[in-house]
Amino acid sequence: MRWILFFVTLIGSSMCGREKFFGDQVFRINVRNGDEVSKLTQLVNSDNFKLNFWSSPSTLGRPVDVLVPSISLQPVKSFLKSQGLEYSVTIDDLQALLDNEDEEMQYNEGQERSNNTFNYGAYHTLETIYQEMDNIATDFPDLASRVKIGQSFENRPMYVLKFSTGGEQRPAIWLNAGIHSREWISQATAIWTARKIVSDYGEDPAVTSILEKVDIFLLPVANPDGYVYTHTQNRLWRKTRSLNPGSRCVGTDPNRNWNASFAGEGASDNPCSEVYHGPHANSEVEVKSVVDFIQKHGNFRCFIDLHSYSQLLMYPYGYTVKKAPDAEELDDVARHAAAALASLSGTKYQVGPTCTTVYPASGSSIDWAYDNGIKYAFTFELRDTGHYGFLLPANQIIPTAEETWLGLKTIMEHVRDNLY
Repeated sequence: MRWILFFVTLIGSSMCGREKFFGDQVFRINVRNGDEVSKLTQLVNSDNFKLNFWSSPSTLGRPVDVLVPSISLQPVKSFLKSQGLEYSVTIDDLQALLDNEDEEMQYNEGQERSNNTFNYGAYHTLETIYQEMDNIATDFPDLASRVKIGQSFENRPMYVLKFSTGGEQRPAIWLNAGIHSREWISQATAIWTARKIVSDYGEDPAVTSILEKVDIFLLPVANPDGYVYTHTQNRLWRKTRSLNPGSRCVGTDPNRNWNASFAGEGASDNPCSEVYHGPHANSEVEVKSVVDFIQKHGNFRCFIDLHSYSQLLMYPYGYTVKKAPDAEELDDVARHAAAALASLSGTKYQVGPTCTTVYPASGSSIDWAYDNGIKYAFTFELRDTGHYGFLLPANQIIPTAEETWLGLKTIMEHVRDNLY
């Protein structure tokens, strides 16, 4: 079952370092029907609690994870009880998890500096990820190259790794990660995948044959400004960092900003919302950079977007319950990929179209890709199912990446064999 997380910050923030969340707790709320979704929405929309969706609730009978600030614990409990909404506590101290994560990162950074290595089992800053991309291109110059595709709102470069065995404008696969900045397991899985591709070429017949037919472009940090902000200011930041004229609220949800039923169901016109769609399609330079690159290239056959969390493998559509013309094939490919992923350690993924698997979402990357002729369009929601949510411990990075790779490779093999 999919769970949705709600999260709130304490009033005020530290003058030194990131915002603190002492005593904040995650509630898991059972939502069984439209009436209960409405009650929960009423709670969220109340300014008294300073609450905010991490992900939109649906009427699909899925429990909803809610992160409640310590100052709102009692009133939120009272509200839930008065409305007959059942809940349990899944994280009793968010700050404790954040402190553990910070300690691990600081220790790892010291080890890496001492040994001049990159630990794929650790979370890293944007600068370190970019350096490792450069290292991969330097170590495998005949296979990999680092390509700048644009700049972020705050003028940070956007880099992709291109993996190619030669030839111009060959059929290509796009691997996207980190579009929602707080989903650190996606960026970590992506950079691990980059090293896996170059390491397995010439060793793994499947990888070798894929790269003999198609190029792979991998964007490990699709929202660099947001990612930096998660390291420096607010670990749980989701959106871009663009300014919204007339609003005190910053940022747009870059996965509601694509020109695919833009501003439709599952997106908000409120700049303060976590799912704010922006003033117009492609308003976010990070999104437009990818769109422009893909359209200029003109020969992409597959688009895969890595997110977290919930253990889902989805395909279009998110903006409508209408079945995509290729839904039967996409479902078959996704089920084979999910089975391959589960074969390593038993991690179960739910498969289906976005709209009816999780919730309606307009303006998403894979819907745009599919509507623009890229048939094989998929979204992975990586580990876990809500125990840690966006704060997946670093010791799960490599297990997550290894199993995800089996799913990715299954999809890429299908693309290789079905170059429509």
